[in-house]
Amino acid sequence: MTEQTETLPALHLPDVRLRVPTHEDAFVWHRLFDDPEVMEFFGGSSAELSMYEELTARQRRHDAELGYCLWTLLDETGEPVGFTGAQPWTRPWGPVGEIEIGWRLTRRAWGKGYASAAARATVDRLRAAGVPSVVAMIVDGNERSVAVTRRLGMELAESFATPPRTPGVESSRRVAHCFRLTL
Repeated sequence: MTEQTETLPALHLPDVRLRVPTHEDAFVWHRLFDDPEVMEFFGGSSAELSMYEELTARQRRHDAELGYCLWTLLDETGEPVGFTGAQPWTRPWGPVGEIEIGWRLTRRAWGKGYASAAARATVDRLRAAGVPSVVAMIVDGNERSVAVTRRLGMELAESFATPPRTPGVESSRRVAHCFRLTL
């Protein structure tokens, strides 16, 4: 009896570019993510423009100080379709003190391989910056993001109960799964 091995087709990923977010990207991110489906796993509603202004400014500082950040993700034509990258986990719960890799895309970019391509480019940049390992925190039910972690070779390490989204309402807690990858 001979053993047959199945050859899996190579995953074709689109060409993507990552750039340090500009001040103008705050407006772009605000527009791209102004969609309840995009924000389903990030609080469910659109964030204020001021939050994106602060976020893009913080990412420029991260890039200057750490050599990595959440970069604006550009498709093959140079159009922004979201962000990807990494930043220190600063919340008082979860993988405190670790580097979190993440991504968020506008809905029109879903299912086209952008998140996987960008996450791989992020991992390459983090290796070059000397980052030894990363985590990805994925809220329960976000199967698209779990699939990206699997494509990167990340493994589920632990799970955390998130703080209540509505203060004092325990039923608004969610479970966040922590995936890990040694670089």
